[in-house]
Amino acid sequence: MMKSIQLLSFGFFFAVSVSAKQAPNIVLINADDLGYGDVSCYGASKIQTPNIDRLAADGRRFTDAHSSSAVCSPSRFGLMTGIYPSRVNLWGPLGSDQHLVIPTDQATIGSLLQEAGYRTAIIGKWHLGLTQGVADYNKPLVPGPKEVGFGYSFIVPTVNSGPPFVFAENGLVVGLDPNDPIKRGGKPNYAKKLPEKGGDKRFSGGKKAHELYDDFRIGTKLAEQSLKWINMQDDKPFFLCLMTTNIHHPFTPAERFQGTSQCGAYGDFVHELDWIVGEVVKAAEARGKANGRETLVIFTSDNGGMLNMTGQKAWTAGHRLNGDLLGYKFGAWEGGHRVPFIVKWPGKVPAGSETNNLVSQIDLLATFAEIIGQTAPTGVDSISQLDEFLGRNEKPLRKDLIVLSNSSNHISVRTKKWLYLPAPGPGGFSAKWGHHLTGGVAALAHTKQANSNVEKGQWKADAPRVQLYDLENDLGQSTNLARKHPELVKQLQQTVDRHRKQIADVPRLGWVAPGNKAAPQRKKKSRVKK
Repeated sequence: MMKSIQLLSFGFFFAVSVSAKQAPNIVLINADDLGYGDVSCYGASKIQTPNIDRLAADGRRFTDAHSSSAVCSPSRFGLMTGIYPSRVNLWGPLGSDQHLVIPTDQATIGSLLQEAGYRTAIIGKWHLGLTQGVADYNKPLVPGPKEVGFGYSFIVPTVNSGPPFVFAENGLVVGLDPNDPIKRGGKPNYAKKLPEKGGDKRFSGGKKAHELYDDFRIGTKLAEQSLKWINMQDDKPFFLCLMTTNIHHPFTPAERFQGTSQCGAYGDFVHELDWIVGEVVKAAEARGKANGRETLVIFTSDNGGMLNMTGQKAWTAGHRLNGDLLGYKFGAWEGGHRVPFIVKWPGKVPAGSETNNLVSQIDLLATFAEIIGQTAPTGVDSISQLDEFLGRNEKPLRKDLIVLSNSSNHISVRTKKWLYLPAPGPGGFSAKWGHHLTGGVAALAHTKQANSNVEKGQWKADAPRVQLYDLENDLGQSTNLARKHPELVKQLQQTVDRHRKQIADVPRLGWVAPGNKAAPQRKKKSRVKK
């Protein structure tokens, strides 16, 4: 599968690179829609996250870390493969009829570690497509997680706001009755109607399987499955990739967490997430002590916070989802993709440290490779951030970064302190306050965040058509400096143009929100390689 990966000579290992006997257990927790300002160690005051804060106190907190996209499915593709999702023409959330978008011969963080002798598991939200065509949920969902490097899987196939509302374990829907198959269309008799949850009319049948999916117990169920799997591990190293549904809408915290925050269901759902983190990390570290291995924990989020209806209520209560950042999920402004990122590795990662050096989730592939003494596959966008994890470098290892949103017109570039956007606005959600898809320029009329090109929720007619921000001196992106630095704009536009040429000549993947420019649909068919 990964013929391009080669073992390094032990003589060239870094001091922390390890033999198979010394390989650390690795736990990666990727939250859903958790904004930069949603946890207390990143500034939240209406929400308390003691378990996540403890990770930061015992490890390293990153303040300039990014998902590869401001959108869920593309972001997950980038994290898994170390490749910009634009390279496969992936821009938006994938539906329940989408084939697997990761080629089965593509290296992933799962297959990399699996081939190095790790037991691997993915638990939680998948949202990367299943099978080679339109999935039949009554049959094995193959190819899926197993075929891209995960020996065990217990997944929510798409998203907790969209059907089918079932769990799938190792490729099979949990609790499915062959006498009551899942059908597309028809009249469902099982879906709970909740705010910000939809799609209940797309599937019918499979009543028992759907009843096992309790919206208010998803978080605790995923935690239980994680603990069960962790406690089954022997002396071999293990890798758990936990993709929580917290805090994606609908906001359904278990009863014990309801009413515990100062910003409604939004904060309560974060509190449940914090509990999940605490339980999983505690179990992983205990298991590590039992099998004589260190435990590396990475905590992050797939994209920035979303200003949906529940998010707007939290904002009104005084909570700032993305802290001082401008923008939200789906958009290329910083709030859409700058995310919490914490690394804990006792004895290796300096406790209580932090860094503002630029890192991306696509770098996990190459970083994991170096940790286990391997080289990263050729042809990926990932670079190793191991020295950054260990606090060994002062200057950023990553010099620049492509940042993607839901709009192909907003392929953006981070280089040093600069963020360049080649079009007006952030290219994300654009509805006014009071709508589920509130965001972008229109949201500023209510949030009162400043941007020199925006007035009364509209992009000024005489404003530049491109954007350039100095994030070192203007983190909130209040002033567009594009007209003051024309040569830098020209240089960064060339970077955008080069990347645009690298978009795969395949059909566009993922839903594109109204008002966003989509990459062109191609004529060639996109297929998962066997």
